[in-house]
Amino acid sequence: MLETLRGAIAYMREKQILHKFGVAVSIAIIATAFYILYHMLKGLDVDDLYEALRDTEIRTVVLAGLCVAAGYFTLTFYDLFALRAIGQSGVPYRIAAFAGFTSYSIGHNVGASVFTGGVVRYRVYSAWGLSAVDVAKVCFLAGLTFWLGNAAVLGLGVAYHPEAAASIDKLPVWVNRAAALCLLAALFCYVAWVWMKPREVGRGSWTVTLPGGPLTLLQIVIGIVDLGFCALAMYILVPDEPHVGFVVVAVIFVSATLLGFASHSPGGLGVFDAAMLVGLFQFDREELLAGMLLFRVLYYLVPFIISVILLSLRELIVGLRAKRVAAALQRLDEAATSQGPAQGSGSPVA
Repeated sequence: MLETLRGAIAYMREKQILHKFGVAVSIAIIATAFYILYHMLKGLDVDDLYEALRDTEIRTVVLAGLCVAAGYFTLTFYDLFALRAIGQSGVPYRIAAFAGFTSYSIGHNVGASVFTGGVVRYRVYSAWGLSAVDVAKVCFLAGLTFWLGNAAVLGLGVAYHPEAAASIDKLPVWVNRAAALCLLAALFCYVAWVWMKPREVGRGSWTVTLPGGPLTLLQIVIGIVDLGFCALAMYILVPDEPHVGFVVVAVIFVSATLLGFASHSPGGLGVFDAAMLVGLFQFDREELLAGMLLFRVLYYLVPFIISVILLSLRELIVGLRAKRVAAALQRLDEAATSQGPAQGSGSPVA
């Protein structure tokens, strides 16, 4: 049975069936999202939207910004955890934090975060002796932390409040709760699987040893804290009336985020917004949209600008150091060349 499954997966890879299926799914999600947005935003009152933005208190924006900052701070531990898991303990936290923050903030905005985030990470970590394979392992383990956290938050949230998920997928409440319990059971089985003995995935130099049980629990906690802070930022920015519990907003937020990732749209643009508007239908449309726009500024735009500035400064510093090193080597070479004839002229003539 296992060999048959492996053969089927190898065949689909050879024919690029999985890739084509993924592209089709992305196009379908984006098309559906923009269709929903078109109908939900038809007749939008721009003046009311501007007024909702203007009426948002500064302290609300600051508090949401602090939650976003806390989320990004937690996110830096994705890379630190991955580096320690593959045995790269020589890379300090500041480098892991820099690579994690810049790769995620740029990947979130540009889209295709697996590729763009990997490129940024390689540019940073290659200076510390990591190979492309090492960086790929870091990306894999960091992504694993993200998905484990998502599975935990979504499973717990939907199991507790399945109506929140039903507002997006339109499925019966009992179906959503059953799906959440199955997700939690799968997560439990995975933790038990890696707890029993060391597990490896991949082949040859691409082999990755999965974190054991206790470390996997740490992965899940890191993911939950990260997503919790981001969901809290969104919760702070949504309208106060009617009152909606944090769990509801968190479930809808995580669901919308995952749909955005699945679409590969830059920043989940259109997809995330459509899912939030559908899931939080009870809010005033202009007020909810104002909160979502502020969240995009805080979570996407500001970190993206900071990351571009930090990476530009890093490249400038690296370039200047390289020039200084090249100049110093050239001076040493010129000095050695000029000393050569002088030493030769001082030698006795036979």
